[in-house]
Amino acid sequence: MVPPEIRYAKAGEVHIAYQTIGDGPVDLILNFGFASHVDLYWQALGPHYERLAKFARVIAFDKRGVGLSDPVQEAPTLEERMDDLRAVMDAAGSESAFIVGLSEGAGMAVLFAASHPERTRGLILYGTLARASWAPDFPWPPTREALLEASQELVFPTWGSGATVEIFAPSNQDDPEARAFSAQLERNAASPAMVGSLFLMFLDIDVRHVLPTIKVPTLVLHRRGDRVVNVRAGRWVAEQIPDAKYVELEGIDHSPWAGDTDALIDEVEAFVTGVRPSREPDRVLATVLLTDIVGSTDRAAEMGDAAWRQVLQQHYDDARTEIERHHGRMIKTLGDGVLATFDGPARGIRCANALIEKAEARGYSLRAGLHTGECEVLGDDIGGIAVHIASRVSSLAGAREVLVSRTVTDLVAGSGLQFAERGRYALKGVPGEWELFAVGQ
Repeated sequence: MVPPEIRYAKAGEVHIAYQTIGDGPVDLILNFGFASHVDLYWQALGPHYERLAKFARVIAFDKRGVGLSDPVQEAPTLEERMDDLRAVMDAAGSESAFIVGLSEGAGMAVLFAASHPERTRGLILYGTLARASWAPDFPWPPTREALLEASQELVFPTWGSGATVEIFAPSNQDDPEARAFSAQLERNAASPAMVGSLFLMFLDIDVRHVLPTIKVPTLVLHRRGDRVVNVRAGRWVAEQIPDAKYVELEGIDHSPWAGDTDALIDEVEAFVTGVRPSREPDRVLATVLLTDIVGSTDRAAEMGDAAWRQVLQQHYDDARTEIERHHGRMIKTLGDGVLATFDGPARGIRCANALIEKAEARGYSLRAGLHTGECEVLGDDIGGIAVHIASRVSSLAGAREVLVSRTVTDLVAGSGLQFAERGRYALKGVPGEWELFAVGQ
């Protein structure tokens, strides 16, 4: 899809940057959290936008003071942000739309839906809460003092470095690309002074009394393990809005663009269109590699948590280096090991051998298992029986051993790799018996 043009709407004397993506039958307007940059979001989130654009015309904008919109001296009030939204809708020719409130952007979305039902076809809230800080009758958020202290220690000193990925998208915190994008977004979305001003305004938001007055169809989405906004706050919001639909999703990320974003978009599509999407997972043939540090529990107890974390991080770093060198793809870390895929089994085996040698040089033992089969592509993750088989094979490997399935040995004929038979095994959860082979060093 061609990158969408950046346009500007006029809200009084302030220019508001916005984009339109697709030409679907209904409009879907994204109100982001406290800092955004529509151009950078498109570059990083294009595939998610394209999914949304299959059933709606997507309109994304930066509120005043943020991203590509005009800078302002102070954080905009909810009323000023509603002015921005109306200006964007008018400029884009949108008479009414589904209004999406993401995180801190939900406060304005709630107020707009209650005040302008004639322009709101539906309200979609994600990862939100009605009040930012603790109150005697609202016990889920931290106190104002605790939030201020956390922001002074964790957010403001590191703004521009990408450290916020650890807070808002912890499942991506070990991904160098995700951290680099987070750093770029922070530097371009808002200045440190504006971030501070926006945060203080966020602490004053309280739209609890508005919720019962909403009369438009409403969907409330929340991830069960959200580490920024307690899930109980999302449940409470849904209970206060008449006839609201509440959907609780799996995951720990507050950012909607981290974790299982497809599951979130599925719910949005079902709400907007009335039809739940039926998606066949993408499938690809791949060689799956899993590694595991031998005796990790005992070593962790012996070394202590801090030293053991250093060992794990070194293994993760070594794995990324070797997987990249062997033209593989690092999928994720798995406690004491990693999960990776390769388009050729010989590369996967050689990578596993290299990792075992590095582990020995660093004073610990590694084991690895490989299987080649069809995998389900689940966003940045993979799944399916091939992953399950590789996991079972890995669990049967001994220290300093690379164990593979018969499928792998059949595909590397002529590679010069040598194998020793290890017998036939019943793999838990997998039908039949499987011949396994140890890779010769």
